[in-house]
Amino acid sequence: MSKVLLVHAKGGPPLGHVLSRTAARAEVHLLTLSALPPAAADTARTLCASVVTPTDAQRSDLVSLIVAQAKAVGADAVFTCSEYAVVAVAEACEALGLTGAGSAAALARDKRLMRRTWQEHGLPQPEFRPVATEADLHEAAVHLPFPLLLKAAWSAGSTAHQIIRSPHEVPAAWRRSREVMAESALLGYAELHVAEADADFVVEQIVTGTASHWFDEPGWGDYVSVEGIVTDGVFRPVCLSGRMPTVEPFTERAGITPALLSQDAQDRIVALARESVDALGLRDCGIHTEIKLGADGSMWLIETAARFGGAMTVPQVEEVFGLDLIGMLVDHLLGRPVAWPEQALTPAQAHGAAGSLVVLAVDGKGEAWQDRKIWDFATVAANVPLGGGSELSVVAESSLADGSVVPVYDPAAGANTMAALCLLSATDARAVLRDFETLVDALPLALPTARPEAVSR
Repeated sequence: MSKVLLVHAKGGPPLGHVLSRTAARAEVHLLTLSALPPAAADTARTLCASVVTPTDAQRSDLVSLIVAQAKAVGADAVFTCSEYAVVAVAEACEALGLTGAGSAAALARDKRLMRRTWQEHGLPQPEFRPVATEADLHEAAVHLPFPLLLKAAWSAGSTAHQIIRSPHEVPAAWRRSREVMAESALLGYAELHVAEADADFVVEQIVTGTASHWFDEPGWGDYVSVEGIVTDGVFRPVCLSGRMPTVEPFTERAGITPALLSQDAQDRIVALARESVDALGLRDCGIHTEIKLGADGSMWLIETAARFGGAMTVPQVEEVFGLDLIGMLVDHLLGRPVAWPEQALTPAQAHGAAGSLVVLAVDGKGEAWQDRKIWDFATVAANVPLGGGSELSVVAESSLADGSVVPVYDPAAGANTMAALCLLSATDARAVLRDFETLVDALPLALPTARPEAVSR
């Protein structure tokens, strides 16, 4: 039986989902660079032939660690679904002579290199500058039009994003972004392979998105993601996912599969995604490309990742289109034939719709909840009215335990201050969008208020 080494770290699809789909294709050996989610621990023990947690000393040379573990278990393939381990796994596959993302993986991880590459290829994106010091940020602010967005070059989940509206905001933005990256590293949300990656930033122009020029109904966000894969250097788009509007600065609230776009709009978006992926030169990996939508058909590349979309994107694709992306990638990495879609699948080919909602302590207008609340999914399920045929569940791996105090939303920390992740299945994407709007408005009313002593603990 073929053997696969799965490198686990924070982020990506739920580990239980990844393990079950991988174990259906091969013998699974798990290398854990982050603590196993309690909800997935039993699954890991049941499905994995081995589970190894390295020491801090072993983690100091991550590529060597992965190579050694792959050799120890006789792995025929090595992969990860975590943004923070993508580069290390790609380099390990190169050293092992195994199929992987290739030497260009860092171009799809470091936002500075990504934007430079797209700039060299003349692709549409916000104007940008790499920054390594506060002085660099001041210099960039002289040349770029306000407002600006400061991003950590190696971050994920909208972590350490800061909007800068005038020159006098530069020092505070720089200080806060650096603080958040340090805090994120303590939580395990940080690049695992590149030393001092938390010191690298990029600042860019904030372009104006316009969802109304692309969607027929209100409520959609002004950007989409193209889900797909690269095999032997060939980009294979699978489908598009839409979004609700972000929470300031640009924290994602919800992803919805499929995105309700016309065929012409979808074709133009996929064409740009293809250009972005081709420019990066990736070889064999999952792909998640985010694109900002503007007026009169204008578009800007936000980012491309050499892995599948996080949260529940992968399970949503499987539910709606019947495609097991994890299993298909594993088969490809093992050299087995895979029947990929000939082109990106459309809403007309979808069987219902699915979406994932990040629970943040902000209302539909982005305003903070007035009171601290206790997370309790059973209360939500019992008291929030959803449309006929809709089913709501909670993703335990990515959620606080019932009875936990919902964190105060921190714009700079982004998804680090989420309370839970919910999955909703419905008859179509419009129903998912409407139900999520209902849910966002109802949460601060439905959830129990935290007692002062619980908040102070």
